[in-house]
Amino acid sequence: MKTILVAAVVLVDRDGRVLLAQRPEGKSMAGLWEFPGGKVETDETPEAALIRELHEELGIETWDSCLAPLTFASHSYDDFHLLMPVFICRKWEGIVQSREGQALDWVRPNRLRDYEMPAADIPLIPFIRDWV
Repeated sequence: MKTILVAAVVLVDRDGRVLLAQRPEGKSMAGLWEFPGGKVETDETPEAALIRELHEELGIETWDSCLAPLTFASHSYDDFHLLMPVFICRKWEGIVQSREGQALDWVRPNRLRDYEMPAADIPLIPFIRDWV
C-alpha cells in the first residue's frame, strides 16, 4: 500500500477559533471538512508544504518559526496510507480567503465534532480541543 505524506495546520485566530476548509466537488472526499494543508512534494519539508499551501489556498503568508508541531495522524484508507504531521499556527499575514472555491468556517474547538471530516482527522479532534 502506498504511503502519502500530507501536512496539515490548525490555524487559530485571536478568538481561539480553528479554521476548517470543505473539500470541493471533484476531489476525493468532497464535502468533508478538514484542516488546511496538502501533499508534501518531493524534496519539500512538511513546513515548506504548509507555507506553500497556505499561500495558494488561503492567500496568507506564514513562516517556519510560526509552525509548531502539534501531533500527527496515521490512517489506512482503502487504496493508500496517510501519514499527516499536524502543526499549530497562531501568526500569519494577510486575510484568510478561499482561493480554490472551498467553503471555509472558523469553528470553536468544542464544535469540531459538528463537522463531517475524513476518518484520519476525527481522532485529532479531542487533542485539538484540549490544546487550543
